[in-house]
Amino acid sequence: MRTILNFMTKEFLQFLRDPKMFAVVLVAPVIQLVFLGYAANRDLNDVKTCILDMDKSESSREFISGFEKSEYFSIIEYADNYTDIERRIDKGDALIAVVVPADFGKDLANGNSASVQVIFDGSDGNKASVAAGYVMSVASSYGGKVFVDRLERSGFKAPPAGSIVPVTRVWYNPNLTTREFMLPSIVGLVLIIITVNITSLAIVKEREIGTLEQLLVTPVRPYQLIIGKLLPFTVIGLVAVTLVLAVMIFWFGIDVKGSIPLLFFSSLVFMLSTLGLGLFVSTISKTQQQAMVTSAFLVIMPMIFLSGFAFPIESMPKIIQYVTYIIPLKYFIVIIRGIVLKGLTMADLWQELGILFLIGLIILIFSSLRFKKSME
Repeated sequence: MRTILNFMTKEFLQFLRDPKMFAVVLVAPVIQLVFLGYAANRDLNDVKTCILDMDKSESSREFISGFEKSEYFSIIEYADNYTDIERRIDKGDALIAVVVPADFGKDLANGNSASVQVIFDGSDGNKASVAAGYVMSVASSYGGKVFVDRLERSGFKAPPAGSIVPVTRVWYNPNLTTREFMLPSIVGLVLIIITVNITSLAIVKEREIGTLEQLLVTPVRPYQLIIGKLLPFTVIGLVAVTLVLAVMIFWFGIDVKGSIPLLFFSSLVFMLSTLGLGLFVSTISKTQQQAMVTSAFLVIMPMIFLSGFAFPIESMPKIIQYVTYIIPLKYFIVIIRGIVLKGLTMADLWQELGILFLIGLIILIFSSLRFKKSME
């Protein structure tokens, strides 16, 4: 036990003596969280719109006023022709263009259906689909008004009729903001970046300067070296989690609805995987540069892409969805979002925690055996 404590003391002293590492581990995550908190926003509240009114009738003006009064559309130009529309969309100035044909008012006056052309910049499918929903809302509202007006002009009074009025209640994220959905996942991302990187770099650095070889001639056992190396990084990881949660709560106002002790316990379980992966990277890297590149492309990038952090797993091909079952970050994101946003308890998350613990244990045992073999 004394040997392990001595190793832990050495690692903490070495960490505190390196101001660059201190800044990278504890300051950089906070800065990244602040930037990502403002940048990670897929909400669409300002649809740049170009209007081409070829009818210029009272009906067309009334229809266009629905876009002008909406809080979601921002009219940037009333175009004179299709060339103006093409120029605006090609340059990225406008996301959509609404074209009212010349016979719009005439068709409505004759009791016929009137068509309106809406042109979308589909290069960003998410924005285009959201904007299409906004357009349908404006068109449906105007269509209902036209129908009622037509009945009244025909001498019929629209009879009172029962209707279904949906009352929407949004749970967990009432404002439907992307920030509240994304920021809790940053805890997992920060843990990966910190624990994988500093674990692999610290061990490889020892190998580079020759101190690891010196340890081989001492009575220190491999398991003591492994525990003495990993426990300090576990503490540093928990400190980073605390900082990230503090920024999330006090800066962005996102409260943790569930148990904070359960959140920290889940982080510890997740760190079995990240520390094990960092240990594995150290066994296949000879220099710190190799360790950084390997951890980035072999661990961090696949974790981000296949965990559901940025892209929904349900939209991936089936074979890729099967691959995600072995990604630890996938389960931790489910856990962290469940605790922060939904207030889930251990009874709700025991399955994800169990799978995460099993994956972490396998990774840590495999990496420890490989590290022991490389020492021998």
